[in-house]
Amino acid sequence: MKTDKNTVVGFVLLGLLFFLYFWYSNKQQNELLATKQKQEDSIRRVNAANIKPADIAAAKIDSLKRDSASRVSAAGDFTTAAIGTEQLVTLENKLMKVTFTSKGAQVKSVELKNYKSAVDGKNVVLSEQSQLGYSINTSANQSTETSNLIFTASQPVTNPDQSQTINFTLAAANGETITHQYVLKDDAYMIDWNVSMTGADKLLTQGLLNVNWHPATFQREKTAAYERQMSNICFSEGNEFDYISAKSTRKFEKPVQWVSIVQQFFNSTLIAKNSFTAGQVNWARKTDSSNALATADFALQMKVPAAASVTVPFQLYYGPSDYNILKKQAPDMDKIVNLGRDMYSFVRPINKYIIMNVFDFFAGFVKNFGWVVLLLTLFIRLVTAPLTYTSYLSGAKMKVMRPELDTLKKKFGSDQQGFAMEQMKLFREAGVNPLGGCIPALLQIPIFFALYSFFNSNIGLRGQEFLWSHDLSSYDSIAHLPFNIPAFGDHVSLFTITAVLTSFLISIYNMSMTPTQDNPALKYMPYIFPFMLLFIFNRLPSALTWYYTVSNLITLGLQFVIQNYIINHDKILAKIDEKRKAPKTKSKWQSKYEQMMESQKKLQDMKNKTPNKK
Repeated sequence: MKTDKNTVVGFVLLGLLFFLYFWYSNKQQNELLATKQKQEDSIRRVNAANIKPADIAAAKIDSLKRDSASRVSAAGDFTTAAIGTEQLVTLENKLMKVTFTSKGAQVKSVELKNYKSAVDGKNVVLSEQSQLGYSINTSANQSTETSNLIFTASQPVTNPDQSQTINFTLAAANGETITHQYVLKDDAYMIDWNVSMTGADKLLTQGLLNVNWHPATFQREKTAAYERQMSNICFSEGNEFDYISAKSTRKFEKPVQWVSIVQQFFNSTLIAKNSFTAGQVNWARKTDSSNALATADFALQMKVPAAASVTVPFQLYYGPSDYNILKKQAPDMDKIVNLGRDMYSFVRPINKYIIMNVFDFFAGFVKNFGWVVLLLTLFIRLVTAPLTYTSYLSGAKMKVMRPELDTLKKKFGSDQQGFAMEQMKLFREAGVNPLGGCIPALLQIPIFFALYSFFNSNIGLRGQEFLWSHDLSSYDSIAHLPFNIPAFGDHVSLFTITAVLTSFLISIYNMSMTPTQDNPALKYMPYIFPFMLLFIFNRLPSALTWYYTVSNLITLGLQFVIQNYIINHDKILAKIDEKRKAPKTKSKWQSKYEQMMESQKKLQDMKNKTPNKK
C-alpha cells in the first residue's frame, strides 16, 4: 500500500508547530511568574524590614500566653495535662518504626522499613502532620479534644509473643482517667489501639464518642500530580466497600467499619471493631506545586455502653496497599487496591483471578519484573491466539478479494451507495465477514483496562528496574523537557515511543489488507491513532507501555508468519469461489441491510433525475 507522504509530512510539521508553540508559551509564562515572584519578595522584604525585632518577640510571647491560657481553661479538671511537655516514644518491629507522642497519646509518624521514597531515597514515612483524637467533657461547662492534652507515657513492655505494648494515661483531679493502649505485633503493619475510660458517663455526653481524624498524605512517588490522581478515600459502610474520588464530601448513614486515606501505593486506615454509627468525611486533593497530596477531615460518631468504665477497641493500619497483605486485615480492605471500579469493574475478576495469579506465578521464579511482564504478555497472547488467528484469516480473505473490490470501486466511481451494495453482495457470496479483523482491537479493550488498573496498583512493580526504566510502576524518561506540554508532560518516555511506533506499523499493515478508503477519517486513521497514543501513554507506568510494545511486536510477527507461511492464499481464493457457487441464504440482518441500501439508492437516483428549478 502506498502511504500518503504529504499526510506524514503534514503531521510532522503540525507536531513541530505544537512543540514550538508550547515551548514559547511556557517560556513566557515562566518569565511572568519569575517577575511576579521578584515583586512579591521585594514587598515582603520591605515589610519585614519595617518590623522591629522587639515587636516580633513581643507578639510571639503574647500569642503563646493566649494559647496557653486558652488550653488551661479548656482542660478543666485535667489542668496539669494542658501545660505538660510533649514526650516521644518509639516502638519498632520487623516492618516499621512507629513514633508515638504523649500529646494526644497518638501516632506521630510511621517509618516503613521495606519501602523507599522516590523523592529522597529514604524510608517511606506515613502519618506526618496527622491528628487523631476525640472530644471529652473536662468540667461542667468545658470540653476539649484529647489531641490537645499531654498524657503520661509508660515504659514499653515486650510480651511473650514478641509484641510490644505501651500505655498513655490521662488523669483528672476528680478520679476520671483515660488510657490509650497501643500493641505492636512483631511482623505486622496493624497497630491495636484500645481506649479505656473510667468515668465515661461524665467524660462523654449521652455515651457518644466523637472521633476526629485529620490525616494528610505527601508525595512518595516520582510525580506528585500523578500520585494525587491515584489518591482517594476508601471505606466500608454497612459492611460494603465504597470510595470517593471525584467528590469531596461523604455523609455516612450506615454503620462504618473502617475509613482510609489512600495514595497510589500506601494507605492509612482507622478501623473500629465495634463500628462507627454515623459520621462524614471532607477531603480535597492539593492543587499547588508542593509535595502535599491531600488532606481529609473525618468526623465519626460511636455509641458506647452506658457504664462508668468502658473500653473501645480500634486498630490503625499504616502500610503498603498490597492485595495479599490487605486481604488479611479488615473485611474488604483488599478492595483498596484498585483492580477495576465503577464502569471498569468488569475487569476486576480478570485481574483478581487471572492476571494477578499468572503474574505472581512468573514472579515466583523470575526475579526481574520486566521479564515477568514479557511472560505475562506471552501468556495473554497465547490464550487469545484462537480468536486472533480467526481475525487474521478474515484479513487474508479481504486481501485476496482486494483486486475485485478495486474493480468495483472504479466501476461505481462516486456512487458510494451502489458500491456499498455490491460490496456487501460480494462479501456474502464469498462468505467473508468484513468485521472479522476487528477482533484483536476489541480484545485489547478489556485487556488494556485490566492491565492499566493492575500496573497502577501493583506495589510489587514499585522501584523495579528494567532496561532504561528505573521504576516500572512509573513512566520511564530518556529526556527531560525544559517546559511542560499539556496532556503530554515535561519528559519523553522511550517505551511510549516504541509502543506508538509499533502501533503505527500495525495500523499501516492492517490498512494494506482492507479496500482503499475515500473517507479521510478512515484513510488517515493509521496516523491519527498512534499520535493520540503518544499523549495517552507518556505518563503511564512503563510496565504498561512495555507490555503494549511486546504485544505489538508479537502481533507484527504473527501477522508476517501467518500471512506468509501458514495461510495459503490460493486455497482461500479457491474456497471463496466454491462459496460463490453454493446456494446462498440471507440472514434477516443482511436482508434488512440490503433493503435499506436499495431504498437509499432509489431515493438518490430520484434526486439526481429531478431537474433543478431556476
